[in-house]
Amino acid sequence: MKFMKLGTKPDTFYTEQATRTLISDIAADLVIQINDITYLLHKFPLLPKCGLLQRLCYDSSDSESVSLELHNIPGGEDAFELCAKFCYGISINISAHNFVSALCAAKFLRMNDSIEKGNFVGKLEAFFNSCILEGWKDSIATLQTTSTLPEWSENLGIVRKCIDSIIEKILTPPPQVKWSYTYTRPGYTKKQHHSVPKDWWTEDVSDLDIDLFRCIVMAIRSTYVLPPQLIGEALHVYACRWLPGIRKLKSSGSSATQTEESKEKNRKILETIVSMIPADRGSVSVGFLFRLLSISIQLGASSVTKTELIRRASLQFEEATVSDLLYPSTSSSDQNFYDIELVQAVLETFLKLWKRMSQGAGDNSYFLRSIRNVGKLIDSYLQVVARDDNMQVSKFISLAETVPSIAREEHDDLYQAINIYLKVHPELSKAEKKHLCAILDCQRLSPEVRSHAVKNELLPLRTVVQLLYFEQEKGSKATTSNKLPKPHDILIGAKHRPVTRDSQSKQSLGLDKEEFNREEVTRTSLPESREKDHYKTKRSDGKLPLDLEKKMVLRGDIEETESEKVKEAKDKSASSCKLDLDPKKIVRARSKSDHGMKRDNNNNITNNNH
Repeated sequence: MKFMKLGTKPDTFYTEQATRTLISDIAADLVIQINDITYLLHKFPLLPKCGLLQRLCYDSSDSESVSLELHNIPGGEDAFELCAKFCYGISINISAHNFVSALCAAKFLRMNDSIEKGNFVGKLEAFFNSCILEGWKDSIATLQTTSTLPEWSENLGIVRKCIDSIIEKILTPPPQVKWSYTYTRPGYTKKQHHSVPKDWWTEDVSDLDIDLFRCIVMAIRSTYVLPPQLIGEALHVYACRWLPGIRKLKSSGSSATQTEESKEKNRKILETIVSMIPADRGSVSVGFLFRLLSISIQLGASSVTKTELIRRASLQFEEATVSDLLYPSTSSSDQNFYDIELVQAVLETFLKLWKRMSQGAGDNSYFLRSIRNVGKLIDSYLQVVARDDNMQVSKFISLAETVPSIAREEHDDLYQAINIYLKVHPELSKAEKKHLCAILDCQRLSPEVRSHAVKNELLPLRTVVQLLYFEQEKGSKATTSNKLPKPHDILIGAKHRPVTRDSQSKQSLGLDKEEFNREEVTRTSLPESREKDHYKTKRSDGKLPLDLEKKMVLRGDIEETESEKVKEAKDKSASSCKLDLDPKKIVRARSKSDHGMKRDNNNNITNNNH
């Protein structure tokens, strides 16, 4: 960074209490009050160079001491002292960090060449044009300091000249960049890379105030020289520099530590960044859009900003990964760790857009691939959020049901998500389990997954019976008979199915193919010999022992049908070697009157099923 040195005399200013003076044999005859500091100076060095002081001391005699107040001088006492030292010939250094205040103060004191040739203003302007504007970091540092004196800087043209210089350098082709710049991205070292990266300028520009940054970015966009992706990268770098939580996933409580003032500042930065995102798809990544959306909820951004982010994220939703969707819930009433509602809002907007665009398309192959990619993404996301202890089953089901049927070619991934949820949430009621498993389409499970599902202790009995029914309907009974327990055994043994929970379920990352093959079958099923013994225990008088009657009470979710239909179904089953397991025709025995049994006038028990 360049600087200008003026003067040759040593600095003789010193402070005594709140008074600044300099070592001199001549008594001070000019007293200047600036805020809380009093300067004891001399007329002779200052008046010839300061037009303002000449006018203020015009009526006083040369021997008379004059007191003045200059509380409104731009830059305050520090800027005034630079001007005073210049008048005394004391050595001073001018750089990009103090140039703005020095120039504004010199202009205020009217230290122009019209007062004296080679005055302070002329030297400062020459340094500005020949050094600051020619440098890269000097222009940015000078532009940063204009925020302390915005009106003066704007009126003197400092802001406009700095912005023009910065834009000119940004639009310079990378091979022609010869000046120093800051680039600290991971994996990049200038010694290993001889070529200048296209986004070399983004990190230095991100140090600017949001309003100045916006002026530069919008001016660059208007030239149409740089691609939209480069503009998007600049926005991403700026957001990482200023917005809390943009780099790393944080708990929802992190925003509570922010003051209202800092929230307001961050809200302005966020909304400004969103307004500057180029309209071109892919100008920013979908992960960046989701991060902005999550932060916008924390900061309470406007509905316009949130809606725009949801729309932009939905346009690129199929490009997202599961890690792009994992953000903490920020609602005080929501105890879930993951913000599943944020993902559902983007998904619903994507589906509306997909439906509208696919209807008018001649070739739907692209749209079919697109929605199936989203379906796989959501199922993978469900497998992760299923491990959230506080994840409500209603929200889990709602997101799963939002995915249309066409988006799932098979339901293997969905089954894994449901299985994980059942393991982590063993407290679910029977009705909740039925509702959860109802979203599964048994016909869309692969044979391997179906084989695992019928042995899964966590699934409701209704789902297991449906799986067996579709297994038989597809003609796959012959190939899987050595793996699947007999349907009759499942019904008889349902009463003895233990309710278990995998102690390692929260650490499991889902069920893979190896787990399907090695998982131990814990279902209690009766062998065929017990089925034969079942008939041997029947009394000669046609009655069943009471203990056997109790064992035939089936625990399950299959609704009761009339005894006549059951008898007809059993007759058909007896006359055929094939198993016709229709869930609607299976009897659920809840009590003696619900088991399809009736008593005759002689108090004998007659089993309608035998």
